[in-house]
Amino acid sequence: MRLGVLDIGSNTGHLLVFDAHDGAAPLPAFSHKEPLRLAEHLDDEGKVSKAGRDALTDFVRSSVLVAEDKGCEEIVGFATSAVRDAANSDDVLEHVHAKSGVRIDVLSGEDEARLTFLAVRRWFGWSAGRLSVFDIGGGSLEIAGGADESPDVAWSLPLGAARLAREFFSKGEPDADDLKKLRRRIRAEIARDAGQLLRAGRPDKAAATSKTFRSLARICGAAPSGDGVLVPRTLPLADLAEWIPKLVSMSDDKLAVLPGVSLSRAHQVVPGALVAEACMDIFDLEELEICPWALREGVILERIDQIPLIERTPD
Repeated sequence: MRLGVLDIGSNTGHLLVFDAHDGAAPLPAFSHKEPLRLAEHLDDEGKVSKAGRDALTDFVRSSVLVAEDKGCEEIVGFATSAVRDAANSDDVLEHVHAKSGVRIDVLSGEDEARLTFLAVRRWFGWSAGRLSVFDIGGGSLEIAGGADESPDVAWSLPLGAARLAREFFSKGEPDADDLKKLRRRIRAEIARDAGQLLRAGRPDKAAATSKTFRSLARICGAAPSGDGVLVPRTLPLADLAEWIPKLVSMSDDKLAVLPGVSLSRAHQVVPGALVAEACMDIFDLEELEICPWALREGVILERIDQIPLIERTPD
């Protein structure tokens, strides 16, 4: 079956059309996305602004047309941190539904971590053993770990790269005190519940996924995306620690010319790097292996799993 997965993230709205079949890897067939930056469309009351709401609505409406043109049988829509945390999330999603006909489900932070873990498990397989998985989004950081397809532990923290950039960098270049406060905030948040993952001991494989980690790995020398998804990519802690002082000293324009970084996300590189470094340091990980599958793939895999067996069996 051909499915459209509509991912409303804190940075980007992304429709990914998949050819999905039981027992096979979801095959991306078409991509349609817009830089919505919803995490930066929140007012002082924590509400999505009218401009943000209208941009989201227009994107969903355009995505419906794309999905129909590409022959999708179904659209599965979900929203993550920016919408989840907004004070007016219900009103925004009702408006989107009224204008587009699409219902967008809001994933909890735990579900976001759980579904990302499922995608990473399916990508690496059972030979990966016990997995630890980290995902830095625009609004939140997800952490999960376990030896099965469902993680033993899964939680979400308000440490997304866009959220931290808005809170700490919105008034211009941060000074040394600002960076020290940011670093302390990140590490305290992660360490508070770190025991949930540490109690199980060192994982057999530690993995990271999504755009922030991919960009940081690329900065540290990982292969470009054009080399394909099967090329192994890692983010070594030693290389990241060496890069962070350089990243802090760069303007957004200079950050934007680094491999794997776009101008629209340049201001998120430093907070994202500080979160990634803290994850590896606190959980005593020398490197993270980059997984090309993430939340979208987890959503589609769970949807395939829910199809009754009779529907999967050809006549």
